[in-house]
Amino acid sequence: MKLIVVDGLDGVGKDTQAEFIKKRYEKLGKKVVIRSHPSTDNFFGRKAKKSLLGTGKINKVKASVFYMFDVLRSVRLYFRKGDADVLIMVRYLVGTAYLPKRLAKIAYSFFLGFVPTSEYMFFLDAEPEIVLERIIDREEKEIFETIDSLVKVRSKALFLVKKWYIIGTSGSINDTYLKIEKILDRLD
Repeated sequence: MKLIVVDGLDGVGKDTQAEFIKKRYEKLGKKVVIRSHPSTDNFFGRKAKKSLLGTGKINKVKASVFYMFDVLRSVRLYFRKGDADVLIMVRYLVGTAYLPKRLAKIAYSFFLGFVPTSEYMFFLDAEPEIVLERIIDREEKEIFETIDSLVKVRSKALFLVKKWYIIGTSGSINDTYLKIEKILDRLD
């Protein structure tokens, strides 16, 4: 099974790009599954989402912890099973960047020991101001969707994903996908 990871801050286009990647592989006759986190089909995902919609430091920590358990559950159900040719995980390891800086590094390293990785790991990146413009009109406001939080989380995330493909998403959706597609063409 080919594992593709699409991660990044809110508003960078993770789900949109995952759909483009899915279509690419489906055209090649592959069975593709997208798993986006937090997912709403289980206890951990629902608790993570509820915490994201809360306020205060405790909800920030709870959101990250429940998110990690949600991802671990997805790995067990979808990666270990191997029912697909291509598994696209959206919001995978970078959820650890929402923890305080010291904990983020530890959690990321710890998490790497439990989840599969691949050479197909994409971090979609945009300036926090651009991201905030994209998410400002959403009905649900998540706890990390402030300019200060976005700046801090982005800084931690970029530190954690040094070995990933970092794709700028400040341009159009199609421009972003073309950058990803060039890498996929080279790796496939």
